[in-house]
Amino acid sequence: MKTDTLTPLEAEIRRRIESAGSLPVWQYMELCLTHPEHGYYCTRGRIGAGGDFTTAPEISQMFGELIGIWAAAAWRAMGAPENVRLVELGPGRGTMMLDALRAAKVVPAFRAAIVLHMVEISPVLEDLQRQALIATDVPVSWHRTLDDLPAGPLIIVANEFIDALPVHQAVMCADGWHERVIKLGEDEELHFSIDRDPSPLFDDFLPGEIRNARIGEIFEWRADHIALEIGQRVVRSGGVALIIDYGHVRSAIGDTLQAVSRHGFVDPLADPGMADLTAHVDFRALAQAAEGMGARVHGPVTQARFLRRLGIGQRASVLKAAAPADYASTIDAAVGRLTDEDRLGMGQLIKVLALSNPKLHSLPGFEA
Repeated sequence: MKTDTLTPLEAEIRRRIESAGSLPVWQYMELCLTHPEHGYYCTRGRIGAGGDFTTAPEISQMFGELIGIWAAAAWRAMGAPENVRLVELGPGRGTMMLDALRAAKVVPAFRAAIVLHMVEISPVLEDLQRQALIATDVPVSWHRTLDDLPAGPLIIVANEFIDALPVHQAVMCADGWHERVIKLGEDEELHFSIDRDPSPLFDDFLPGEIRNARIGEIFEWRADHIALEIGQRVVRSGGVALIIDYGHVRSAIGDTLQAVSRHGFVDPLADPGMADLTAHVDFRALAQAAEGMGARVHGPVTQARFLRRLGIGQRASVLKAAAPADYASTIDAAVGRLTDEDRLGMGQLIKVLALSNPKLHSLPGFEA
């Protein structure tokens, strides 16, 4: 191993492993993404066609526009408060919010009631968001965490945010569940391994159907309390939250940790801090945590079903009618990509869940 080929973050990770013996997966993921000097999100803003990955708002303006109309409908369901905090968690380059605010102009009273709050840890992305929103007339503030938000009625939107939050991973062994960790191998390279001792706490925490896992199988769960925090917020404020992310509707066995760089999958242990790390969202666990705080759960539904219910087909027709004839195929391709229901398509893999104050019985996009 040549030390001059290490990323600055890998050098620090190796020092930590040499000191403690190993590093839990959740802590490795946290360091790779949010280390203040070398973390991926704190030093890079590579979203879109020229970056490492593309999110739905970067595919088409229709996505953000429909989210803006959804937020206006949710605001009405909340009783149309005169001052509502429109919150985005992990706003990327600000593309979705810019499109949402433009669409919200069709409901002038809602547009006038908005005070925008962006929750962002990345200085690089915050700069991009400020550039995107500089021409809007909506008051806007930036925060590092959800805890920093002021009290009051709110609408939270989180698109591909929770999948980037760290996960615990546990591996089933002959003597029980062991935490999955990262160690230095005999070749002095980073490798996945397991903690030496089993953790009896895992047996109490894991869902009942998971406890009968076979040896070698992996179960993962979020290492933070974001679902509890969001659930508590919407209950107290009479508000709503919309969560859109890659994930599964039932808790299940499986290793979903992945790293993406330049629109391709790479080794999660290679070049720490240089690639985006994610893991699929367990929507069942998220919903149960929020319900435990008293929130009402709507969904989840697939992104394809959600966008169709909101009228993406009709919006596409309007755009095509006003666009040059040769641009119609581009609009159709965007709709196809957002609603692709093949096994690995965005329309199927991405799920949509809403959380609300229990008084809100129905929200658009989640109708039976």
